[in-house]
Amino acid sequence: MGQAREVMDRLTAAITTADSTTIAELYAKDAVAVTPDGGELHGRDDIAEYWRQMTQAVPDGTYESVHAYEVGNTAIDEGVFSGRNTGPIQLPTGEMLPPTQKEIRIRGVDFATVDADGRIVDYRLYFDEMEFMGQLGLLPDEPS
Repeated sequence: MGQAREVMDRLTAAITTADSTTIAELYAKDAVAVTPDGGELHGRDDIAEYWRQMTQAVPDGTYESVHAYEVGNTAIDEGVFSGRNTGPIQLPTGEMLPPTQKEIRIRGVDFATVDADGRIVDYRLYFDEMEFMGQLGLLPDEPS
């Protein structure tokens, strides 16, 4: 196992235990992350805040690995994140939605590129945001 794989595994563990200190420490100060719901995030602090909001919304989240790869200095994971929405959800507008108490199960893929110091410099997360919102019951009912 190489450095990128080790860092990605530590990130996954920190997210599922809501360890915000470790999450922040794993990213380089000038890291860039791209997520479906947060857009492009610049810098360790913004990325750590994104994960804080996610772990606050689903504090009991678990991760089930489907595939784990490492290519050079990049780790790639495919897996399923699941849990119950028991915390508030912050929308991009800043508005807070109360917890829905609904179970979620979202398949996603993430890529983490790590520098020589063992910090994530580039992070990409992909998941179906509409599926996530639908599982939370936040989409309008379709007309019949």
